[in-house]
Amino acid sequence: MNDDLLNPHNALIYIMVLVSAADSNMTDRELKRIGDQVQNLPVFCDFDAEDLVPIAEECAAKLNQPGGLDQVMNLIVASLPARLSETAYALACEIAAADLHLEQEELRLLQQLRDSLQLDRLIAAAIERGVRARHISL
Repeated sequence: MNDDLLNPHNALIYIMVLVSAADSNMTDRELKRIGDQVQNLPVFCDFDAEDLVPIAEECAAKLNQPGGLDQVMNLIVASLPARLSETAYALACEIAAADLHLEQEELRLLQQLRDSLQLDRLIAAAIERGVRARHISL
């Protein structure tokens, strides 16, 4: 494995941070949702939650560099095993939905992520609908 690539856990965390930062406003709800995903999802069962904040900060620092968005997106796609593409997109959608309102920047980023991960449009739509269904309130 190339030393410049991320491990799968880090790539998934980068995706969540990337989506949270898309509208230039990482909210407490989004940050809590990231923590919840890391604590509860099977894909993170062997991940040390103590590493979450340093990895998120590392991603944020890369995003703040010139061309950071494209560099981070390329790094994520190069690092992520294809079998985790749907999981990655589901995590991105969860973080985007955390505020119960999607900004245009988040929608564009989700589209870019769908394309970069080469997700089938029907699979992406099913993931989006599942996330929407989980976030509906009375």
